[in-house]
Amino acid sequence: MPIAFKEWAVTVRALAEGEQLVTLRKGGIREPSKHFEVEHPRFFLYPTFDHQRADLVRESHRPELRRALEEGVWADGEPALHGSRSGLALLPPDRVRIRAWAEVAAQYTVTDPRVVDSLSPFYVWTPDYAEKRLEWKRRHPLHVLLLRTYRIPRPVTVKVKDEYAGCRSWLELQRDLPFEGTPVLADEEFDRAAEEIEAIALGAGQPAYA
Repeated sequence: MPIAFKEWAVTVRALAEGEQLVTLRKGGIREPSKHFEVEHPRFFLYPTFDHQRADLVRESHRPELRRALEEGVWADGEPALHGSRSGLALLPPDRVRIRAWAEVAAQYTVTDPRVVDSLSPFYVWTPDYAEKRLEWKRRHPLHVLLLRTYRIPRPVTVKVKDEYAGCRSWLELQRDLPFEGTPVLADEEFDRAAEEIEAIALGAGQPAYA
């Protein structure tokens, strides 16, 4: 079965538009080892709506959050809201659209919040929220993944299954998907950004592999 990597819908959209190049992970509570591991070198990007809030996304990209909601297909055609401790949150959609896949071009582990802040041009979250990803499970380093993203020719709609739920990074999708499409950034543009990201990450981090 095709492997998918779970990430916020707004983040998936930003990756698919070339507006984000990295993602940051510690590992969800339903990870087998409770810690994040790069289990697959390439994967489809699966948009999620859990914990996704406008105040955690940089103001310049909040319109992208509204557009990201279009990536989900709700039973009644409209996003469903329910109350939560942090206000209104989205109920999971019945179907999501897979519109991109990615390869891990490099991985770094960091523990310094200054590194996370310096990487802010390469993600759409607020720097404060990105640092909270570092602070969670403080004794463990934060994984910084540099992703080379490819936009598939036609988005594919996937039915959301119960087993896809929960704080985990990896899913097996129950349908065939081809690794086809074109990179969202030209080679030269991506290489320049990758060099800058490497310089920032290695300033206080350690390469996991590259």
